[in-house]
Amino acid sequence: MPRHAPPTTAPGCLQARGGDGHRFADEFHLLAHDDTGQPRLPRPVAAYGLAAALLAELHVSGRITFDQGQVQVRDRHRPADMVQGVLLDRIAAVKPESTRVWLAFVAESAHSQVAYRMCQTGLLTAYPARRWWRRGRPSGYRPVDRFDAAWPWVRLSQQLRDRAPLGDSDRILAGLVLHTHLDTALLAGASLRARVYLREVVEDVQPPVHELFAALAALVTTSVSPLGEPVPGTLR
Repeated sequence: MPRHAPPTTAPGCLQARGGDGHRFADEFHLLAHDDTGQPRLPRPVAAYGLAAALLAELHVSGRITFDQGQVQVRDRHRPADMVQGVLLDRIAAVKPESTRVWLAFVAESAHSQVAYRMCQTGLLTAYPARRWWRRGRPSGYRPVDRFDAAWPWVRLSQQLRDRAPLGDSDRILAGLVLHTHLDTALLAGASLRARVYLREVVEDVQPPVHELFAALAALVTTSVSPLGEPVPGTLR
């Protein structure tokens, strides 16, 4: 937690603007790391969470949906966001595949893709590798502003503890937290009422998002490596 009061509004590049503006993956990345950039989750679990967040971005913008266990394209119009656009092109290029397979596939590169996007929008900065054989590749990422980085954690934790109304975007973010077991840390020391409320708000998401969460929960629970699932369609 930051030592002084959190900002009253989200950083501009994190505000949910509707349509292509939803950045669930950016906020989940901040939740999955502390305000110094240290991870709060095992890397494979964080990768699945980031993958689910990227797919949720495409769903909320109307590009894809989740139906009967599969990812289906609804609108092939490319989003302005490069990461979303590349992912939509890949999904549209092959036959419908299961949500679980797509999650596993996207998880392979989700961390680097999301971190790159966050560097471009000024949320993260990369620090270089110290070992000579890794030169040219970042060793990790740190928040540019520690208080901006702490905002999603402070906001969501406080809303759940106070049982305050959550918007649609924060309900999806809460689901990502719940199904990656990040809620254990987010609600540390909170009352049972706060934990029950978390499950209640996640239950209130749209049915397609429930399918996404079910696939995410299955991968996290079985602890399957992102590299252990088949690559979708023609990408094999």
